[in-house]
Amino acid sequence: MANVSRETSDSSPEGIESANDVLRRIFGDSDSSVGADLLDESNRLEKVSQSTFPRSRSTRIIAVANQKGGVGKTTTTVNLASAFAEAGMNVLVLDMDPQGNASTALGIRHPSGTASIYDVIEGRKSVSDVVQVCPDFDTLDVVPSTIDLSGAELEIATLDNRTELLKEALDTYLKQSARHYDYIFIDCAPSLGLLVLNSLRTAHEVLIPIQAEYYALEGLGQLLKTIQLVQSSFNPDLDISMMLVTMYDRRTMLSKEVYEEVERHYPQVLLKATIPRAVRISEAPSFAQSIIAYDPKSAGAIAYREAALEIARRGAPVHDK
Repeated sequence: MANVSRETSDSSPEGIESANDVLRRIFGDSDSSVGADLLDESNRLEKVSQSTFPRSRSTRIIAVANQKGGVGKTTTTVNLASAFAEAGMNVLVLDMDPQGNASTALGIRHPSGTASIYDVIEGRKSVSDVVQVCPDFDTLDVVPSTIDLSGAELEIATLDNRTELLKEALDTYLKQSARHYDYIFIDCAPSLGLLVLNSLRTAHEVLIPIQAEYYALEGLGQLLKTIQLVQSSFNPDLDISMMLVTMYDRRTMLSKEVYEEVERHYPQVLLKATIPRAVRISEAPSFAQSIIAYDPKSAGAIAYREAALEIARRGAPVHDK
């Protein structure tokens, strides 16, 4: 399905210059860095808007994980989910972080006591009882989180199936749901506890956001060890399929060096798309929106659409049976 919704088309009535034409006429031969950036963004917006998102044959369940805070994990979850929903895909977001930031950013009310993923984990409710629809995209469903989830790890620690709770609940929901989901994103808590283990047990793939900063790879080794433990003990089909560099500033050598370092170590999984450090991306959650809904023509919205398109084109990992 072509991604042409939410004002991303740049077509103009005959005889009237398009935005791209105006920028090319003004800045085409200019040395202005601002003009070059505007023209580049306009060209990229036009290109991604006219692109087709291929559908996966089966539901892709992707855990977005990094125990290091402030790397853009939740921002990546909500904006990739929104980009796919904008492109016509059916998407489900499971908010597994007690902070509930993904729920907030997708316009989902989640005060303490709201029916949420906490009730699902505890076995009091099913996913169908708590799922809500994002107000900006009618093909984007959300299972919200509340602060109550923060006590779940202690409460489930003694259960024999403590790492299977989310998977069992989701499997039941998917069998009963009339909607086929193209993508399910799980926003993991910034830790390596039982909630994250449940998420990794449920997922098919892991996407790791990495901030373009000096300590970008700090703690990554421990996360990879945890994922390897899950692979060997609980979920042999789990793949570290993607890494995404966030808060990238192409004006600095540091961002370029961080990207190159990640590429040197993980060339097969690093996405070519990068997410810029942008004020508009940070502003969007305060309006209970993703950047895709809040400012669809901004640099951040373009970048997340590009990342989503790259993910779709890569397809799900293939396993030999």
